[in-house]
Amino acid sequence: MPNGQWYPPEWPERIRALAAGEITAVTPRRAATVMLLRDDHAGLRGPEVHMLRRQASMAFAAGAYVYPGGGVDPRDDNRPVGWAGPGRDVWAGRLGVDAASAQAIVCAAVRETFEEAGVLLAGETPGTVVGDTTGDDWEADRAALVRHELSFADLLDRRGLVLRSDLLGAWARWITPEFEPRRYDTWFFVAALPTGQRTRNASTEADRTVWIRPAAAIEAYDKGDLLMMPPTVSTLRALTAYGSAAEALAAAAAAADDAAAGGPDLTPVLATARLVDGELVLSWPGHDEFTKRVDPVGTGAATPPGANPAARAEGGPR
Repeated sequence: MPNGQWYPPEWPERIRALAAGEITAVTPRRAATVMLLRDDHAGLRGPEVHMLRRQASMAFAAGAYVYPGGGVDPRDDNRPVGWAGPGRDVWAGRLGVDAASAQAIVCAAVRETFEEAGVLLAGETPGTVVGDTTGDDWEADRAALVRHELSFADLLDRRGLVLRSDLLGAWARWITPEFEPRRYDTWFFVAALPTGQRTRNASTEADRTVWIRPAAAIEAYDKGDLLMMPPTVSTLRALTAYGSAAEALAAAAAAADDAAAGGPDLTPVLATARLVDGELVLSWPGHDEFTKRVDPVGTGAATPPGANPAARAEGGPR
């Protein structure tokens, strides 16, 4: 039975066109996404992760299950931002970028989680987190962020808040393949759902949200019931090793302090395509399960996804 790997039918032709010099790779846009975790109420089965299903009408990854996330706002590069936790220079070292870029990427992670899930990793002091973020006033601010009428720094300043960078753990970095017209250089983070806050489907790009255990999501993907992109599958598989949100965050912190400690790896993952015996082979280095062989006459992939995007996620829509 085919799994639910997202594989656009136009990719084979785009791979060939790129190799022939007929198209030029676009520069990937910096982006961030957050694997928001909460511990199972029974406390026995490991954490659940919050996921969104992208609208079928979306130009990129339609019908795929993803985490809250999106592109970096250039206004967040150098503008003063209320900040708590590890400094920008520390994050620069963790993310492999300069300090200004690190600030923008971390801001994007926190801002997008608020925009798409209604959860805000910020507080009035370095040791607190805001409580309930529902209500008309919060919704007005969230909508203004989405419309780019309000910058994230302005939101924090108006509400007297500081971004809690210590509530995030850097987890992975994936770059959209060169033959894809919409490209992102995406940093994946992990965070725990703050006490008193709750998620909601605040994104116009998603038609459904779920809380689901990583192992259950992977099982549904393997059966072809959940459509996902390779980075989502890879990060979900990694999350299955942890029994709680705290354990996952601790693993991210340990890896940030000492690469030899194991845990999350931020080495960028970029798909490559090569010609082998007349076939185009698409692969993601270090992730053999996603390898695709493209037939030599250009009619499509030898292993199409054949996925049913209907979800069977634990917890139902949220």
